Amino acid sequence: MGFLERLSSYRAEEEALRWRGTFTDYLELVRQNPNIARTAHARIYDMIVAAGVEMDADGKPHYKFFEKEIFGLSDTIERLVEEYFHAAARRLDVRKRILLLMGPVSGGKSTIVTLLKRGLEQYSRTPEGALYAIAGCPMHEEPLHLIPNELRPEFEAEFGVKIEGNLCPSCRLRVDEEFGGRIEDVPVERVVLSEERRVGIGTFSPSDPKSQDIADLTGSVDFSTITEYGSESDPRAYRFDGELNKANRGLMEFQEMLKCDEKFLWHLLSLTQEGNFKAGRFALISADEMIIAHTNEAEYRAFIANKKNEALQSRMIVMPIPYNLRVDDEVKIYEKLVQQSDLKNVHIAPHALRTAAIFSILTRLKESKKQGVDLMKKLYLYNGQAVEGLKEADVKELKAEYPDEGMSGLDPRYIINRISTALIRRDTQCINALDVLRAIKDGLDQHPSITPEDRERLLNFVAMARREYDEMAKTEVQKAFVYSFEESAKTLLENYLDNVEAYCNWQKIKDPLTGEEMDPDEKLMRSIEEQIGISENAKRAFREEILIRISTYARRGKKFDYHSHERLKEAIEKKLFADLKDVVKITTSTKTPDEQQLKKINEVTRRLIDEHGYCPVCANELLRYTGSLLNR
Repeated sequence: MGFLERLSSYRAEEEALRWRGTFTDYLELVRQNPNIARTAHARIYDMIVAAGVEMDADGKPHYKFFEKEIFGLSDTIERLVEEYFHAAARRLDVRKRILLLMGPVSGGKSTIVTLLKRGLEQYSRTPEGALYAIAGCPMHEEPLHLIPNELRPEFEAEFGVKIEGNLCPSCRLRVDEEFGGRIEDVPVERVVLSEERRVGIGTFSPSDPKSQDIADLTGSVDFSTITEYGSESDPRAYRFDGELNKANRGLMEFQEMLKCDEKFLWHLLSLTQEGNFKAGRFALISADEMIIAHTNEAEYRAFIANKKNEALQSRMIVMPIPYNLRVDDEVKIYEKLVQQSDLKNVHIAPHALRTAAIFSILTRLKESKKQGVDLMKKLYLYNGQAVEGLKEADVKELKAEYPDEGMSGLDPRYIINRISTALIRRDTQCINALDVLRAIKDGLDQHPSITPEDRERLLNFVAMARREYDEMAKTEVQKAFVYSFEESAKTLLENYLDNVEAYCNWQKIKDPLTGEEMDPDEKLMRSIEEQIGISENAKRAFREEILIRISTYARRGKKFDYHSHERLKEAIEKKLFADLKDVVKITTSTKTPDEQQLKKINEVTRRLIDEHGYCPVCANELLRYTGSLLNR
């Protein structure tokens, strides 16, 4: 389809969204689908669930609505959805609270709000998310507000829909003067939420308290019409265009809320608790909207220290939004930010972003008091990797040790700034992990908030990330030297598992060629287990653990393979590489390789490019660097 045809198709789609009828017609729609008259909080929760919910192996929900943009905050998102959105959707008292996202800079607070706003815009365009308003209402309010209070119990009994709120002053005047009280004839239309058009989505940002007017929130008198209508209390002489008015039926974002002047915050007291606010010389105006705000920890601590803020504080649900603590998810954050730039043509070598992620996660972790757990082990555990001697229960214990872990450290914005510095160097075709670490190290001197003590600690983390990269680089090259590495690993694994199963069950094993029954090959099993330091005394426990893992996978209908057990995977790799190390060392470090060595180097380089994601530049750099590592 050409672009002009797509434009025509788009106009047709927009036209299909239009619906206009009378209040009588709307009642019929409500009778068929009572869901169209739900509250703003219920609509937001339904929007999140409609995007899809997946349950993991531990029975924890993962909400797809957030997963394309928010990484590594699944526990936080679960708590946010279940404790706030779900509860508010069920009309529990939580909906009468301001949702305050509190956390460090660049932690994802604004991204969560943006996702909700964009999501509402899209959801209101779907049949499931359709909503309707009184045509011409400046606050696009729920048409059911037309029903008199005296008739609402009767309506609720017949339609199963609860009505909350009253007509705005503008619609009240129109019903009386334009329709003579005949609410059946009041026109109703479908509305599509839009921040740009100020329909159901509002944003309030604090500015200079001396110049900012409360009218930004609640609307203002239109003095040019006073002479025509004669009174400031005439709705026609008032602009219902404040953010609280325009966000009705949807969501209002209160940016940097705690920086606001007190007079702006007091208007939220009545809105949150009673669902209405005061504007001009009118009775209280009803509003059905979710208020979401965000702030950092320092401002929040200052706010709660002020006793004058107790009333507002009690009307808040504070949701901590920490930094991500999973290396795999941190890599996804950097990949997303790089893809949004114009530097997608510069190649980033494998493991470059991962090395940066290891550094940044280390800055956010706190030293554990648990014996035998250092920061690197903690990093592995949080990333879902197996660590010898530690189990899933230990992960929960470590997370409980510091509930505020992740609320400090270096933010993704700093790291991506340093990656950008490496990317925009003149004539750069490719950057690798060492380029990224060098850029991060150089940037520490330019960071205004880093003290000399902090710098020493961060330089230590750079060194730790470098050591991790060294291991990754050696493994990558050794894999490339082993022809058909995955097949070799799979064969060795199957052989090991056959022997382990026979050993644990006190059985013999059949020779595949002669069919002769033999004892399990202890020498083979130990040659693999010793690669990861499994002692003679610990071998049975390790082997039984492997069988339990296989049984668990089988019960869940999953296949146990080379990647299923992190420690065993490491042992298999080390076993395969043990006899190969000298060959790699000689081949990669020779300055004048002979014909055979040159052929091998070209073959390994091709494999690095074709199978491992390297380009010719970083593949050759990797081989040179690995050669120097193996010669140390």
